[in-house]
Amino acid sequence: MLSEQTIATIKSTVPVLEVHGTTITKRFYQLMFEAHPELLNIFNHANQKQGRQQGALANAVYAAAQHIDRLEEILPVVRQIAHKHRSLGIKPEHYPIVGKYLLAAIKDVLGDAATDEIINAWAEAYGVIASVFIDVEAEMYKKAEQQQGGWSDFKNFVVQKKVKESNQITSFYLVPQDGQVLPAFEPGQYISLKMEIPGEHNTHIRQYSLSSAPGQPYYRISVKREDAVGSRPAGKVSVYLHEHVQEGDVLLVSAPAGDFTLDRTDRRPVVLISGGVGLTPMVSMLASLVETAPDRPVTFVHAAVSGDNHALRNEVEELVATHAQAAVRWCYSRPTEQDRLAQAFHKEGHLDLAWLQSVVPERNAQYYFCGPQGFMQSVYGLLKEWNIPVSDIHYEFFGPAAAWEADAQ
Repeated sequence: MLSEQTIATIKSTVPVLEVHGTTITKRFYQLMFEAHPELLNIFNHANQKQGRQQGALANAVYAAAQHIDRLEEILPVVRQIAHKHRSLGIKPEHYPIVGKYLLAAIKDVLGDAATDEIINAWAEAYGVIASVFIDVEAEMYKKAEQQQGGWSDFKNFVVQKKVKESNQITSFYLVPQDGQVLPAFEPGQYISLKMEIPGEHNTHIRQYSLSSAPGQPYYRISVKREDAVGSRPAGKVSVYLHEHVQEGDVLLVSAPAGDFTLDRTDRRPVVLISGGVGLTPMVSMLASLVETAPDRPVTFVHAAVSGDNHALRNEVEELVATHAQAAVRWCYSRPTEQDRLAQAFHKEGHLDLAWLQSVVPERNAQYYFCGPQGFMQSVYGLLKEWNIPVSDIHYEFFGPAAAWEADAQ
């Protein structure tokens, strides 16, 4: 338990963190990687270069300071981050390193304003927060390893099949090299790939949603090739997977993780909304609902640029055809002439509230959505405008938590 004095001191730093949070986290990563370059084998370099990881950590530190007297309120966020940590291989011995350089960064950035009282209070608070993460993650590691066919850390998988799904997205079917049974997973969860890319000094870890239903003899991921656009560099792992990984190759894979999963205790209708490659967890959810909840109404809404960019369309339509209460709607922002001739879409342009209301038969439903950041912001805004309760809104964001997500908690 934290003392009242420590809590008061931490809360007094909230306004400072609001202003200087990202500067502190940038300095933190700089100091930590200089002292421990081996940690570059865990962290996403692209997110570091784009400042996304620094921003996400700043948001997390700010939230911890705000809720330091009622940490139970951020436990859902703790569990979400803990899932990612478990899939990356974060261990208890990493936490003292993070604490040391986070405190050093606070001192560096704030200078004389970071009094001994403030530094000592944050050291005490960090110890409590780190202990919560360590305990939660220990239970997750134990569960992952002890389930049937389970394992800890990373395991060798063979690429059984490689299938091009669209002009940007390719699926990889992965089976355990040792021939052991695959552990179950919840639709919406992801796995991590740990890649050693020729010419790269460090390993790269990326997380990909499982795009098939549970119970298959393989794990399937459907990966979008991220080419360079403007100032955004090409995705090292996605490009390598598309260009160099072939059937028969061996990849290092983590056990499934993630808390973006279907609420199976709720029997109300389900609305699945996706944009681009964000359809991957939605296809897994749809396939599971078709198999296990044939009486539960499902509306599947997907937004793509055009039919050329639309992956897994036939699979989704086949799944919907087998479910008496399922419907699918496609929205293309820039349909091709072929799309128009084939009447391959239901709406041209972007999702808007009027159209969404017209295709969702029952407002009282559970809403799940996933896609690029701009798409996520738009869909969240539409659902809030429609006065959908926050408890009925569920989403997965590919990458570190974005600033807009603070409003969604």
